[in-house]
Amino acid sequence: MMEIDSRIPVTIVTGYLGAGKTTFLNHILNQTEEKVALIVNEFGDIGIDAQLIEQTTEEIIEINSGCICCNVRKDIVDTLSMLAISREEKMIEFDRIIIETTGLADPAPVVQTFLMDKEMVEDYYIDAVCTLVDARHISNHLDQQGEAINQIAFADVILVNKVDLITQDQLTDLRNRLESINPTASQKICENSRIPLSDVLDIRSFDLQEKIKINPDFLNNHHHHHDDEISSLSLREERPLDMKKLNLWLSFLVQVQGERLYRYKGVLNIDGVDHRFVFQGVHMLFAGEEAALWGDDDRVSELVFIGRNLDKKILTEQFEQCIMS
Repeated sequence: MMEIDSRIPVTIVTGYLGAGKTTFLNHILNQTEEKVALIVNEFGDIGIDAQLIEQTTEEIIEINSGCICCNVRKDIVDTLSMLAISREEKMIEFDRIIIETTGLADPAPVVQTFLMDKEMVEDYYIDAVCTLVDARHISNHLDQQGEAINQIAFADVILVNKVDLITQDQLTDLRNRLESINPTASQKICENSRIPLSDVLDIRSFDLQEKIKINPDFLNNHHHHHDDEISSLSLREERPLDMKKLNLWLSFLVQVQGERLYRYKGVLNIDGVDHRFVFQGVHMLFAGEEAALWGDDDRVSELVFIGRNLDKKILTEQFEQCIMS
């Protein structure tokens, strides 16, 4: 029998300036039956987004005077800690946290918050990172190789918004480019940021193991040709792995290439271990743990790396050194 996860789900909403994040938040708040605690981050001293969010009974907390991925990350940890305590003491009620980052934010440090802080790990789990893109303007932002491409690389769900402003051929080209940057993210097409909530909430798409259950073939396409510096590598191996060699490799990898590794995650078949070993990381921080028993399922290791200027040949060769001889 599977243990029920009592932690609070967290949805991270990101996207470049003008992508439609505030409209998306209003859509969620108007449609969901859940009680939501909404954390809004704005870059300037004056909070505008919270004024644009329609009045509801939800908790809305603003974090201003900086980007959430920089000097105010301590603020978000303090805020989340306060919310968890208030919920436990029944001072406020909520079923989910939604964090809206500024359009200039790199999502990596936000995701790291839920991997590195012991209290955060105990109280919360990331349900999904949702990235909105402005279908008409995103290609120009991607050409600049800035925050927009990082936001797509970290996404679990990409909401291709404002599709009514482009042609079908342009949409096809855009979707191919987005897939080349992040083939593990699901893409949802929408206008005015409207999307079925079942596509973005309670999907646990940050969990690679759950993603494989939903779509067992999503790792099968290994080669993507594009001009962006961000690329992905998927690895699959049926032979068991040597845990000692694997630990050495991952430690080396994080120290040497950590800054170039945006997201990496995997479900691993360790020699002599009956449980799946699940790991995931962001830049130089990664965490791993034993998960469900393999049981009658095929014992297959599957890994995904998304990063900048990945040397796929060397990564593949290094991974192969971890296979039991």
